[in-house]
Parts: sequence; C-alpha cells; structure tokens
Amino acid sequence: MTVLYGMTDSGNCYKPRLLLAKLGRPFTHVEVSSRDGSTRTPEFLTRNPNAMVPVLLLEDGRPLAESNAMLLHLAEGTRFLPHDSYERALAYQWLFFEQYSHEPYIAVRRALLTYPERAAAATPERLALTLERGNKALSVMEAHLTGHDFFAGNALSVADIALYAYTHTADEGGFTLNDYPQVSAWLRRVEQDPGHVPLAWVPDA
Repeated sequence: MTVLYGMTDSGNCYKPRLLLAKLGRPFTHVEVSSRDGSTRTPEFLTRNPNAMVPVLLLEDGRPLAESNAMLLHLAEGTRFLPHDSYERALAYQWLFFEQYSHEPYIAVRRALLTYPERAAAATPERLALTLERGNKALSVMEAHLTGHDFFAGNALSVADIALYAYTHTADEGGFTLNDYPQVSAWLRRVEQDPGHVPLAWVPDA
C-alpha cells in the first residue's frame, strides 16, 4: 500500500492527496507535522533527510519527497500529464513557477497569518513583501487564464493541481480573489473535475 506522510492543512501535502483521489489509487495517510517535531525523528529522517513533508512511500518501500515530484511520478501515463512534448514542458514550467514565484508568497503569507507559532515572523515588512509578490503571481495567472481554461493544454493537468493547492486558500492569507475573475473561474473548473476532494480530505483508515 502506498503511504503518504503529511499535514492535513498543508497545500503541498494536499497536492499528491488530491491527485491520488482523482486517480482512484488507494493509499494510507499518516499525519506528520513539522510543527510538532515529528518530521525530525530518526525514523522520518531516513525517508527525507530534509525533514519536510510530504513524503510518499511507494509500494516497494522507496521514498519520494517534494510535492511536485510526486505529482509528476503519479501522473505518468495518465490524463494529468500531457502527452504532447510542448504541453508537457508547459506543465513543468508552471510547476517551477508555483514553487519559485507563487508558494513562497501566497502559502507563506497564509502560514504567517494562521499559524500561531509563525506570528513572530509576521513583521509588517514580511507581510508587505508577501502580499506584493503574491499578487504579482496571481496577476501572472490571471493574464494566462484570460486566454486559456487551464495551464498546460486544454485539460486539467498536474500544473493546475499544483497551483490550485494554495490559490484556493489565498483569501486566508489576505489576498482578494475577487480581484482575479479569471483565476476565480479557473478554481471552479478545477473543483468541477471528476474526483475532486477538499483540502481536509483523507482516505478512510
């Protein structure tokens, strides 16, 4: 059985959980948190020396870290990874964008405002920077979606799953999604795709 170690309220951990649900692949969810020290135990560090979630333990026992790497692995040979080489490259492009230009601001600002232990780091300067750059990322997405329904080709892909994870909770970080009508419409399209599950979903034990 595939095992996914992660935090239920983390967008990065939600990405592989959402894709596994859409694929109908059974897996076990194990709650592990960077907030309580459980990612720094010797057992966990054998799976990911970087002490971060999520970690996917494959059926043969091999571990895989980094949420977007998991998406690419799980999507191999499915409708979620484009077959056309250019569209597949576009999916990679948006995965890199998500980790470099989107998650560090939209996800981090949400964490600063919602996790009590991060309150000390929520300085006015940090909040202003994450708001500015998060809005820049949303503007880039808005511009792309003005002429496209999805981010890599004409169908939902791993690029959409990666970007959806933290965009759909951006309001918790103080971003106004109503200012981005194309992004808001895209969020609804993602949610209407078969097999969609919410952030808090985990499989039955």
